[in-house]
Amino acid sequence: MNPPVSYTTENIITIERHILEEQKAHPEATGVLTALLYDLALAGKYIASRTSRAGLMDILGATDNINVQGEQVMKLDELADETIYRLNDHTGRIAVMASEEHADILPIPEKYETGKYVLLFDPLDGSSNIDFNAPIGTIFAIYRRVSSEGAGTLADCLQAGKEMVVGGYILYGSSTMLVYSSGNGTHGFTLDPSIGEFLLSHPNIRIPNKPKYYSVNQGYAIYWSEGVKKFTDYLQGKDGTIKPLSLRYIGSLVADFHRTLLSGGIFYYPADKKDPKRPTGKLRLLYEANPLSFIMDQAGGYASDGHQSILEIIPEQLHQRVPLFVGNRELVEKAEEFIRIYDDKE
Repeated sequence: MNPPVSYTTENIITIERHILEEQKAHPEATGVLTALLYDLALAGKYIASRTSRAGLMDILGATDNINVQGEQVMKLDELADETIYRLNDHTGRIAVMASEEHADILPIPEKYETGKYVLLFDPLDGSSNIDFNAPIGTIFAIYRRVSSEGAGTLADCLQAGKEMVVGGYILYGSSTMLVYSSGNGTHGFTLDPSIGEFLLSHPNIRIPNKPKYYSVNQGYAIYWSEGVKKFTDYLQGKDGTIKPLSLRYIGSLVADFHRTLLSGGIFYYPADKKDPKRPTGKLRLLYEANPLSFIMDQAGGYASDGHQSILEIIPEQLHQRVPLFVGNRELVEKAEEFIRIYDDKE
């Protein structure tokens, strides 16, 4: 497991300092991306301050709204969604945004300038856990626009994960952590509430070579393909090939992914071929699978839909769903092997 930093006055590195130091490696950088990342960190601080006081602020529970996914919108979902949009709609850094909570792209208001970046985000992943005080998170991805000028377009949002400039997430749990990668390793920052700043706590995260846990909702096993069932048997050591991995599952994607990243193992949410509601899985390619896959790739791991790298998939729809297997490369490739042997011949 990647040990956190032990702080002294000499080695305190704020997220702003870290981003600026990364910028120095790119002489052509204008500072726009740096400012955008810092605005996302600010959004994380604000959302964290509200989630930690949710029970005192009448923002627990659900609204009367249903989002594009057909899910009831929680009050904190709306707060997080509005916070991220309003912090970024007027800066002149972004051409267009898209949120898991909205059916269509989110244009920049006409009165503001548009920029060269595209922001995709899941404002509050795991929001069904809010009322139970379980960990939740924000996931984001940043791309360069592909349109030349003016208002951003749907095509700007429908880019393969390998084109990503920055992927990140913010975990609101026993502490608040921001983990991101700009293609130069994966780095984690913990919010120090006494000074209101994210401090570098997990530099250059690498997924441990020895996997420890597997994470999956086995309540849906009746819907899985034969290949996924055989792969799960493998992880449980039923064929005697490996020592069984321990099962851990929270049901909050960011939290389950974060544990996998730091401890080693695999998280998966396969296609539920026998369930008409989830024939291609539950997770969204643009808002969840792509940014987390990018982060894992930069930490030495691998992510797949069971057949190919998640980062190679060219999106066709804004809310496209995909199966996701992410973690240690050898385990993800073993999942691909079982699916190839048992499912692809069907």
